[in-house]
Amino acid sequence: MKIYVSHPTKYDFKKELYKPLRSSVLNEYHEITLPHETADGPTSTKDIISVQDLIIAEVSYPSTGQGIELGWADSAGVRILCIYRSDTILSSSLKLITNNFIEYKNSDSLIEQLSGFLDQS
Repeated sequence: MKIYVSHPTKYDFKKELYKPLRSSVLNEYHEITLPHETADGPTSTKDIISVQDLIIAEVSYPSTGQGIELGWADSAGVRILCIYRSDTILSSSLKLITNNFIEYKNSDSLIEQLSGFLDQS
């Protein structure tokens, strides 16, 4: 499955999101695109998003750029999964683009739940 990971840039996504995903078994079975893995500046993602099977959106922190990416995914008919830390209050507008949500406590919990979701997909 081709998976694009969307996230805000206002937290340590390389440590909290990229590292756990890359070191997990998910990385062996899926083609995971992490947009800021090698580049620190803005990346043009509209065309990349349109050819994905799934968007995993880390939505624990508000982000205008991420909202734009999710709008592109929704318009392209790409399935969206929102993930968020258990100590977060979610924006109710996310329910307008998806019914798929995973609440997690730490990276182990995140990988376990993502594995279960992807196994059912």
